[in-house]
Amino acid sequence: MAKKTKLTRPELKRQRDALQRFERYLPMLKLKQQQLQLTIRQVNMAWRRAVDVLNQAKAAFDPYRIVLKDTAGLNVTQLAEPAEVRTGSENIAGVNIPIFIGVDFPTVTYSLFATPPWVDRALADMRTITSCRVECDILRKQRDLLQLELTKIIQRVNLFEKVKVPDARESIRLIRIHLGDQMTAAVGRAKIAKTKLTSTERASEASTGTTDQSAQEATI
Repeated sequence: MAKKTKLTRPELKRQRDALQRFERYLPMLKLKQQQLQLTIRQVNMAWRRAVDVLNQAKAAFDPYRIVLKDTAGLNVTQLAEPAEVRTGSENIAGVNIPIFIGVDFPTVTYSLFATPPWVDRALADMRTITSCRVECDILRKQRDLLQLELTKIIQRVNLFEKVKVPDARESIRLIRIHLGDQMTAAVGRAKIAKTKLTSTERASEASTGTTDQSAQEATI
C-alpha cells in the first residue's frame, strides 16, 4: 500500500475505482502478451525457413565461385544487388512491423554469345541469396520490434499483478478497517452519551420526586 494513502471515504472510493480499472485492464494486457508471444513464434519459424532457403541457395552457388571472375567483363555481383526492396507494414497488437514483399533487380542486358553459359544460373542463384538475406533481415526487424513491445507488456503485467492490484486491495482493506474502527468508536461514544443522558434524566427525576415529597410533608 502507498505510504501516503489517506484513510478516508473519498480515498476508499478512489482506490476502489483504481482497482476496478486495474482488473479491467490487466486481462487486456495479458491477451496482448499472448498475441505477441504467438506472433514472435511465427516470425521465428518464418525466419528459420528463410535461413534454410538462404543456405540452400549458398550451397547451389558455391560451384560458381571458382569461375566467378570469368564473366567476360560482366559484373555478376553488381547485377545481384537489389534495385528496390518492396516492403509493406502490418499492425500486430499495436506494433507496426515491416512486411517483406519482394526484391526487384536491375535489368540484365548482355550478349548470350559473349558470356559463359553458366552466368544465367549463377546470377539467378546470387539473386536468390540476396532476396533471402533481405527477407531474413526484415524478419529479424519484425522479431526485434515485437520482442521490445513484449518486454514492455510483460513489465506492465508484472506491475499490475505484483504492485498496483495488491496495493489497491491493501489500501481498501486498511481504509475499511479504519472506517470500521471509527464507526465502532462512534457507536460506543453514542452509547456512553446515551447512558450518561439516561442517568442524568433519572437523577433529575429522582431529585424532582424528593422535592415534591418534601413539599407534601411540609404541607401536612
